[in-house]
Amino acid sequence: MTTLTDPPKESFRLSMLIYDTRYRSLTIQVVAMMGFMLLAAWLINNTLTNLATLGKPIDFGFFRDPASYDINQRLLDYTSRDTHLRASFIGLLNTLVVAVLGCITATVVGVLVGVLRLSSNWLVARIMTVYVEMFRNVPVLLWIVLVMAILIESLPAPRAFRGEEPTATMNFFDTVAVTNRGVYIPEPLFSRSLGDISLFGASSMRFNISLDLIAILVVLGVCIFAVRKVTARANRIQEATGDRPTTWYINLGILVLPMAALLVALGFHLGYPALKGFNFQGGTHLRNSLIALWLALSLYTAAFIAEIVRGGILAISKGQTEAAGALGLRPNRIMSLVVLPQALRVIIPPLISNYLNLTKNSSLAIAVGYMDITGTLGGITMNQTGRELECVLLLMLVYLSISLLISAVMNWYNNRVKLVER
Repeated sequence: MTTLTDPPKESFRLSMLIYDTRYRSLTIQVVAMMGFMLLAAWLINNTLTNLATLGKPIDFGFFRDPASYDINQRLLDYTSRDTHLRASFIGLLNTLVVAVLGCITATVVGVLVGVLRLSSNWLVARIMTVYVEMFRNVPVLLWIVLVMAILIESLPAPRAFRGEEPTATMNFFDTVAVTNRGVYIPEPLFSRSLGDISLFGASSMRFNISLDLIAILVVLGVCIFAVRKVTARANRIQEATGDRPTTWYINLGILVLPMAALLVALGFHLGYPALKGFNFQGGTHLRNSLIALWLALSLYTAAFIAEIVRGGILAISKGQTEAAGALGLRPNRIMSLVVLPQALRVIIPPLISNYLNLTKNSSLAIAVGYMDITGTLGGITMNQTGRELECVLLLMLVYLSISLLISAVMNWYNNRVKLVER
């Protein structure tokens, strides 16, 4: 009788790392990684040695020195005697403000223009085409400077609002002043404020968090959670019975009544700008530099988003539109309920790249005097301290972190809306 046995296993030999296909790819990757790490270590060591020879070793102690320059547009309290660290933090907040406002505005305008480019109305479609081709083929820096020039030259000066017969008047029931120095809008105030919480004490990173804002956000979060619960209940009833209960007035009451009660309890009112002396006082001042940068980046990026949206819509089969029309849906409902939700899987990936480009293009803010992170850390602070390497490396790290955060959020949203195969 013949007995079958397994062949003896081959023992491992060093030559297998090169000649055995099971290990060769791993060997190549390890060698490549070691080579890259050695090259990086040599570059870092060479840089540190040269800096030490020049008497400029890596040192971030300059962040504790007074900045000695002003920042005209800011969200937090700041004086010229604050440190370079706080100045950089104020610049970072200014960058985030432009990035968030720009992404929101560019998305709204881009989606609208992208849909209108496919309109059956010849004139509307051609106008949208002209807009797209004009904005995306001119450098964004020129648009920023152009918008800034238009705001300065075309808008009235504050003195035009003075006198018995002023040549300029305030808008929206005398609550908004649009001038060549910026736009003055009402600011929210609370007569029975809950106060503020000061974080980080008197350090350079100090900032105050309004308890009123926290209360408003908490109430808003609770209201949104309640609305989602009501909507989920209506969905369950519809799936079980086929009839969907009317919930719009319930949701409206959940959103409005608690928030209105909170605002009344806090004594909410608006502080209006008023002309005093040679300029407006009170309210919130939106400088022309912020408005010009915001509008130019938004309109420029919206032209690219419009093409992405148009391509995403064209990627959806025409049979989807025809089937929805056969069911009696109106064209606007077909677009919002059938076409756009399916087109999102095509739109979102390139949309992320445009959000990143908008954020990085905000570094052109210095062209119109808007003090963002590039103007503070990568501009005045670097020139005053002479710490080029430290400032540039930190600036790169800041933009890298913002870009990775945007990518993470958009990828999470992409996973939420993508089609799930069964």
